[in-house]
Amino acid sequence: MTSTLTPPAVSRPPEGGKRKRRRPFFGKNPLGLLFSAPYLVFVILVFAYPLVYSVWISFHDFFFAAPGAQVDRPFVGLENYITAFSDPAVIRSFGNVGIFLLINVPLTVVLSLLLASALNKVTHFRAFLRVSFYVPYLTASVAVVAVWLFLFNGNGIVNQVLGPLAPSPSWLVNEHWAMPSIALFVTWKQLGFYILLYLAALQAVPQELYESASTDGAGAVRSFFSVTVPGVRPATVLVLLVSTVTGANLFTEPYLLTGGGGPNGASASPVLIMYQDGLQQGHPDTAAAIGVVLVIVVLGIAWLQNRFAGGND
Repeated sequence: MTSTLTPPAVSRPPEGGKRKRRRPFFGKNPLGLLFSAPYLVFVILVFAYPLVYSVWISFHDFFFAAPGAQVDRPFVGLENYITAFSDPAVIRSFGNVGIFLLINVPLTVVLSLLLASALNKVTHFRAFLRVSFYVPYLTASVAVVAVWLFLFNGNGIVNQVLGPLAPSPSWLVNEHWAMPSIALFVTWKQLGFYILLYLAALQAVPQELYESASTDGAGAVRSFFSVTVPGVRPATVLVLLVSTVTGANLFTEPYLLTGGGGPNGASASPVLIMYQDGLQQGHPDTAAAIGVVLVIVVLGIAWLQNRFAGGND
């Protein structure tokens, strides 16, 4: 009698179903994560940790103490915020930096784009011209401020050229002209950096678009607005964001040009008030409260800029 052996049934996955593969813990490119780890540590130590610690300080009664000293730092809620923004100088400093941004940011975007477009078409002395615009950005602020003070003091070259049209008192000691003068100075000094950003963006704009616009009868102005401006929109969003963030952190220029926010606080910025309140007067808790509010305001402005200028990018 012959016995028949039946092979064991092999279980098959259900039709149409796919086995889920576990993703590696370090992603598809662990080497890239390894190379980016030092920068991630840098961001955490230099930006994230100080920001979180500043938020903590702003809600506590914090003061400087001797190293190793055990001191009580009780939770005070919004008291530091109320104390800080009950000071008219703090409110005015936010208004001052608002005036600065209204002058500096549009000028930076317009001038840097126009100059970058012009430099992109220059064939002779191209390298020299690009370096010339970039030199002020690389020069130490103290040296550049000395030249600016020489030009804009009461007996400076600017007042001699303007004659009776020059303001009195002079630019940097005039409550109405101090912050606009600082805005013009910062725009001039940082213009080279933003020109380079736009020059890099212009290389990605296809030349065929300019040729098509020319075929359709578009002149230089129409080609600029119909081809160049849309083509560099991502760079424009970047310029808006960077110039807004750097402008909100204004410190060196009013500190050097107007002697620390003068005249009568007309050029004081929130960061300058934080320095004076936190380090000079020993109130780091109220200074931290000002800083937290400044960060929130800048993030709000940056979101609005990206929302309305960034489009779908």
